[in-house]
Amino acid sequence: MDRTAIEALIPHRDPFLWIDEVIEMTDTTIRAKKHISGDLDVFRGHYPHFPVLPGVLICEAAFQAGAILIAKSGEVGEGKVPVVTRLNNTKFRNMVRPGDTIDIEVELTEKLSNAFFLTGKVTVDGKPTVRLEFACAAADAG
Repeated sequence: MDRTAIEALIPHRDPFLWIDEVIEMTDTTIRAKKHISGDLDVFRGHYPHFPVLPGVLICEAAFQAGAILIAKSGEVGEGKVPVVTRLNNTKFRNMVRPGDTIDIEVELTEKLSNAFFLTGKVTVDGKPTVRLEFACAAADAG
């Protein structure tokens, strides 16, 4: 799935779209990638002499992958978007630096009414950077 297809499913756009491509997807899992360019504006102020992607943006990439998975399922409903309602058990392991490509894996573990419960793992070159659990709910887009 390319960027055009991604943008058809979620409302995020540059400079806040943290998914470049979806590699594979099933009914309950998604694997996506994002290349971390050295010219991202965030690096001007987040440790400018030792640029590191903020952990919150790595989590955001997982949230967006989860939103794509949920939106593709068709269970969100017309005029609704998935929004994060909870973040649990987040563990940061390694830094993400300019030039890295993050591999994002998210699994939908449970759905209750309009709530979706997910787990995520983000890696660089097979090494874990973040593991997290989060929940989303369908909210009105308007």
